[in-house]
Amino acid sequence: MGATMCSHLLLLSFMLLSPIAFAAGVADTIGTGRNITDSETLVSADGTFTLGFFSPGVSTKRYLGIWFSVSDDAVCWVANGDRPINSNSGVLVISNTGSLLLLDGGGQIVWSTNSSGASSAEAQLLDNGNLVVRDRGSSTILWQSFDHPSNTLLSGMKLGKNIWTGAEWYLTSWRSGDDPSPGAYHRVLDTSGLPDLIVLQGHVRTYRTGPWNGRWFSGVPEVTTYMDLVTRQVTTSPGEISYGYTAKPGAPLSRVVLTETGMAKRLVWDAGTRMWQTFFQGPRDVCDAYGKCGAFGLCDAGAAAKSFCNCLTGFNPASPSAWSLRDTSGGCRRKVKLDCANGTTTDGFLLVRGVKLPDTHNATVNMSTTVEDCMARCLADCSCVAYAAADIQGGDVRSGCVMWRDDIIDLRYVDKGQDLYLRLAKSELPAPSPRRPFPTAPVVGASAATVAVVLIILVALFVIRRRRKPIISVFHSSSTVPSTEGHSAAPSQPSIGQGSPAPTVHSVELSFLKKVTNDFSIHNTIGRGGFSVVFEGNLPDGRKVAVKKLTQSSATDDGSEIFMREVKVMSNLKHENLAQLLAYCKEGNERILVYEYMKNRSLNIYIFASDRTRRALLNWEKRLEIIVGVAKGVAYLHGLSKEVIHRDLKPSNILLDDNWRAKIADFGTAKVFVDGQTNPTQVQTAGYTAPEYAAHGRLTLKCDVYSFGVVLLEIISGQRNNASPTLISDAQESWNQHKIKEDLLDAAVAQPEPETLLELERCVQIGLLCVQQSPADRTSMAEVVAMLTTNSSSSRIRQSDRQVIDGMAASSPLREANLSTQEDASGAQGDSIYLT
Repeated sequence: MGATMCSHLLLLSFMLLSPIAFAAGVADTIGTGRNITDSETLVSADGTFTLGFFSPGVSTKRYLGIWFSVSDDAVCWVANGDRPINSNSGVLVISNTGSLLLLDGGGQIVWSTNSSGASSAEAQLLDNGNLVVRDRGSSTILWQSFDHPSNTLLSGMKLGKNIWTGAEWYLTSWRSGDDPSPGAYHRVLDTSGLPDLIVLQGHVRTYRTGPWNGRWFSGVPEVTTYMDLVTRQVTTSPGEISYGYTAKPGAPLSRVVLTETGMAKRLVWDAGTRMWQTFFQGPRDVCDAYGKCGAFGLCDAGAAAKSFCNCLTGFNPASPSAWSLRDTSGGCRRKVKLDCANGTTTDGFLLVRGVKLPDTHNATVNMSTTVEDCMARCLADCSCVAYAAADIQGGDVRSGCVMWRDDIIDLRYVDKGQDLYLRLAKSELPAPSPRRPFPTAPVVGASAATVAVVLIILVALFVIRRRRKPIISVFHSSSTVPSTEGHSAAPSQPSIGQGSPAPTVHSVELSFLKKVTNDFSIHNTIGRGGFSVVFEGNLPDGRKVAVKKLTQSSATDDGSEIFMREVKVMSNLKHENLAQLLAYCKEGNERILVYEYMKNRSLNIYIFASDRTRRALLNWEKRLEIIVGVAKGVAYLHGLSKEVIHRDLKPSNILLDDNWRAKIADFGTAKVFVDGQTNPTQVQTAGYTAPEYAAHGRLTLKCDVYSFGVVLLEIISGQRNNASPTLISDAQESWNQHKIKEDLLDAAVAQPEPETLLELERCVQIGLLCVQQSPADRTSMAEVVAMLTTNSSSSRIRQSDRQVIDGMAASSPLREANLSTQEDASGAQGDSIYLT
């Protein structure tokens, strides 16, 4: 042991003193006798990737990692995640036995590739981000980082299993944003049935994409919107079963990340904004929670009134009492037993359309048979409860067979979903439609009458289309709000709710929206969320609009009603700090909203930018104006005759117009709109959700107040409220220590003038008032606006609310003075409208 330690110290000393030590940032390769110290890097030949030492988040510990050169916080591989170096003394060397070694200042091995080769071995960082060790001049790879993934899947990597060696490739989440040691979640390729990407927390499944169907994973139809970026490939061979993707030539940089909260995200680099855009994230909604509805349950993200879960036809809740309490995990059981014995059966199959196929880990898969044979096999097997096509890459010509002999788990509706054939007893199958005999006598008369009717309809349609207003005038005229039924509604206080008037914006044709967005081209994409994609639309007169295309969950009657009800609400919201809805489209399965275009995009692009110059674009005066604008917008929503609760207030939902005026957006039609419901759909974004809503689902106006307080502190600091310790506790500490200027203000912005500093201090105090743990201790948005815009309110909160901010008192003079206002703002949920 002593000799080994001595040899490592000698090696370290030699590397640090060597005259051929590595020159920082000028090469992609190191060989024997060279090293990388803490201040040096390897850079891939095309400049895409960098290898070096880094400290994540607020941590001061040092790690060896690989990151995207354009975004140094996008770390995609870490060598010593569970063994950090506590100083800047680390050095990466390659030994004379062909092993890559990471040594600390004491010469101890912190991490090693454990590879063996000739003394001429070298390590190279390739253009795809793969770090490889091989003998110089040889193409044989002795070791590569792609075989040892961290939390990121890059182009050319794979997840799965080598059947011959037993080696597995999977992602492991970080413990936190400041700690890249192995976290609680893994993302693996389940190879026990059809290949299926699974997220595990320990050994418990939390989310899966749905099985591979030859074109995509059946629960992730979003991939069809970025097929021109990457090519996906599932390999099934005697040697391995794996999944990976390769970037297409000219495509922007992309990566798949497993976050510390167990969410899988496809991120794509936007060179224009220098930000990573989310193209997909899973789980995306409540129905993506694994086994949400239990065995033989079917989840529908658009059915909040039914707790999202229904039993399949022919099944009843296994525990009605549990379902009445909204616990659906126990699933469903058959109403009538199957009739199958001794090779005979009267059972049949019910077609369930548009679903993510159930978990196949206990299913039987046969890729060499037809779907027709699959039905016969299932019918002949008394234990078979359902079947489906295993491969749809032939389009209408489906092939392969997957049969379930056990409970069906994790079934949900999904856009572009597959067909599942459910086995039922004969008595549970719908009665076939009776066939009517074809009449022979009145054929001629009926035909003539039919022709006449068709002609009349065609003429009527022609007249209607001629009278339809042109699209430009439709958008232009949508800014006015006509009165309905003789009742005039003031623009500042429209009547919203069950008695909402018809939409005051016009519908437009899908064909027109396709034209102005280049058929929803990915090159027109300006934003993306879990439930929608936003495209830039260019109108014929040169103006631009934002076209928000919602994800199709299911074209149900309920879904259409929800969409139109929200259009009515949004079309009647008129305020300078709310994004204006210009038009909508409800054609076939498409649900599309057209908004005014915001040249400066969203607030998060600036306050969270890694580029200090971009952050400095929003000086303190602009930031203060944005804070006041957001406050006024939320106060307007809360002050309507039917209160509106936004529920998802965050910087990415705050747009900035040409004059940097804040416009609250994303009223979330793709999520569920609830009116007068006691348990509305929970919409939670980590860091912005009020504690009482996150823990118990209690939703009041004070939830928006909490989110506003977080946003305010983020605008002031330029920090996200998702680190540990949180921004809130940092702001509290800065306030208590009277060090807001030194410790909290965004350092990328010039130091504020004394008068501006007083305004910023007042904002911090108001922000802390808004994020109190108890809703009763939070002020109302109306009071927030008053405190932000009047000096009298400023002095009053400074004198009387210190105890509330310090969390030392259950009430304060400010709260007592405004108790009735706050009680009104926290009123019954039945009087509120929940947006998102």
